[in-house]
Amino acid sequence: MEQSTTKALRQRQKTLLRKLPPLQAILRGSLIERYKRCGKPGCKCAEGRGHGPKYYLSISHPGRRPEMDYIPAEFQEKVKAYLENYRKVKEILEELSAISRELLRRRKRF
Repeated sequence: MEQSTTKALRQRQKTLLRKLPPLQAILRGSLIERYKRCGKPGCKCAEGRGHGPKYYLSISHPGRRPEMDYIPAEFQEKVKAYLENYRKVKEILEELSAISRELLRRRKRF
Protein backbone atom coordinates (compact mmCIF):
# COMPACT_ATOMS: atom_id res chain seq x y z
CA MET A 1 0.00 0.00 0.00
CA GLU A 2 2.96 2.29 0.56
CA GLN A 3 3.64 2.48 -3.21
CA SER A 4 0.11 3.75 -3.90
CA THR A 5 -0.33 7.46 -4.36
CA THR A 6 -2.56 9.33 -1.98
CA LYS A 7 -4.96 9.92 -4.86
CA ALA A 8 -5.08 6.18 -5.58
CA LEU A 9 -5.76 5.43 -1.91
CA ARG A 10 -8.67 7.87 -1.83
CA GLN A 11 -10.05 6.36 -5.04
CA ARG A 12 -9.80 2.88 -3.51
CA GLN A 13 -11.75 4.14 -0.49
CA LYS A 14 -14.56 5.34 -2.75
CA THR A 15 -14.60 2.05 -4.64
CA LEU A 16 -14.78 0.06 -1.41
CA LEU A 17 -17.60 2.19 -0.03
CA ARG A 18 -19.64 1.49 -3.18
CA LYS A 19 -19.07 -2.25 -2.69
CA LEU A 20 -20.54 -2.33 0.81
CA PRO A 21 -23.68 -4.45 0.91
CA PRO A 22 -26.80 -2.83 2.38
CA LEU A 23 -26.19 -2.72 6.11
CA GLN A 24 -29.73 -3.83 6.92
CA ALA A 25 -28.95 -7.08 5.05
CA ILE A 26 -26.17 -8.40 7.28
CA LEU A 27 -26.18 -11.14 9.86
CA ARG A 28 -23.34 -12.36 12.09
CA GLY A 29 -23.06 -16.04 12.84
CA SER A 30 -22.78 -19.44 11.20
CA LEU A 31 -25.34 -21.68 9.56
CA ILE A 32 -25.17 -25.12 11.15
CA GLU A 33 -26.60 -28.29 9.62
CA ARG A 34 -27.89 -30.78 12.21
CA TYR A 35 -29.51 -34.20 12.26
CA LYS A 36 -31.50 -35.33 15.28
CA ARG A 37 -32.66 -38.64 16.63
CA CYS A 38 -36.24 -38.68 17.85
CA GLY A 39 -35.79 -41.53 20.33
CA LYS A 40 -38.80 -43.56 19.14
CA PRO A 41 -38.09 -47.30 19.18
CA GLY A 42 -37.76 -48.71 15.66
CA CYS A 43 -37.52 -45.29 13.94
CA LYS A 44 -35.19 -45.17 10.96
CA CYS A 45 -33.25 -42.34 12.62
CA ALA A 46 -31.88 -44.76 15.24
CA GLU A 47 -29.75 -46.50 12.59
CA GLY A 48 -28.92 -43.63 10.23
CA ARG A 49 -27.85 -40.01 10.49
CA GLY A 50 -31.09 -38.92 12.09
CA HIS A 51 -33.93 -36.68 10.97
CA GLY A 52 -32.87 -33.69 8.94
CA PRO A 53 -31.02 -31.85 7.84
CA LYS A 54 -32.28 -28.99 9.96
CA TYR A 55 -30.48 -25.66 9.88
CA TYR A 56 -29.67 -23.40 12.80
CA LEU A 57 -28.10 -19.98 13.06
CA SER A 58 -25.33 -20.14 15.64
CA ILE A 59 -24.07 -16.91 17.18
CA SER A 60 -21.21 -17.07 19.67
CA HIS A 61 -20.46 -14.59 22.42
CA PRO A 62 -17.30 -14.49 24.56
CA GLY A 63 -17.79 -16.34 27.84
CA ARG A 64 -21.27 -17.60 26.95
CA ARG A 65 -22.78 -20.55 25.19
CA PRO A 66 -23.61 -20.02 21.51
CA GLU A 67 -27.16 -18.94 20.74
CA MET A 68 -28.90 -21.28 18.30
CA ASP A 69 -31.99 -20.33 16.30
CA TYR A 70 -33.84 -22.70 13.99
CA ILE A 71 -33.95 -21.48 10.39
CA PRO A 72 -36.96 -22.69 8.38
CA ALA A 73 -36.19 -23.91 4.85
CA GLU A 74 -37.78 -20.86 3.21
CA PHE A 75 -35.29 -18.54 4.95
CA GLN A 76 -32.09 -20.53 4.43
CA GLU A 77 -30.94 -18.85 1.21
CA LYS A 78 -31.61 -15.37 2.59
CA VAL A 79 -29.72 -16.22 5.80
CA LYS A 80 -26.77 -17.49 3.72
CA ALA A 81 -26.77 -14.24 1.72
CA TYR A 82 -26.91 -12.12 4.90
CA LEU A 83 -24.05 -14.10 6.44
CA GLU A 84 -21.99 -13.58 3.27
CA ASN A 85 -22.79 -9.84 3.40
CA TYR A 86 -21.43 -9.74 6.96
CA ARG A 87 -18.21 -11.38 5.79
CA LYS A 88 -17.91 -8.84 2.95
CA VAL A 89 -18.54 -5.90 5.28
CA LYS A 90 -15.80 -7.10 7.66
CA GLU A 91 -13.36 -7.55 4.78
CA ILE A 92 -14.13 -4.10 3.34
CA LEU A 93 -13.88 -2.43 6.76
CA GLU A 94 -10.45 -3.96 7.30
CA GLU A 95 -9.21 -2.58 3.98
CA LEU A 96 -10.78 0.84 4.63
CA SER A 97 -9.08 0.91 8.02
CA ALA A 98 -5.72 0.04 6.44
CA ILE A 99 -6.13 2.89 3.96
CA SER A 100 -6.99 5.32 6.76
CA ARG A 101 -3.92 4.20 8.72
CA GLU A 102 -1.74 4.76 5.66
CA LEU A 103 -3.20 8.24 5.08
CA LEU A 104 -2.64 9.04 8.76
CA ARG A 105 0.94 7.79 8.51
CA ARG A 106 1.44 10.19 5.59
CA ARG A 107 -0.11 12.98 7.67
CA LYS A 108 -2.87 13.40 5.09
CA ARG A 109 -6.48 14.18 5.86
CA PHE A 110 -8.32 10.93 6.27
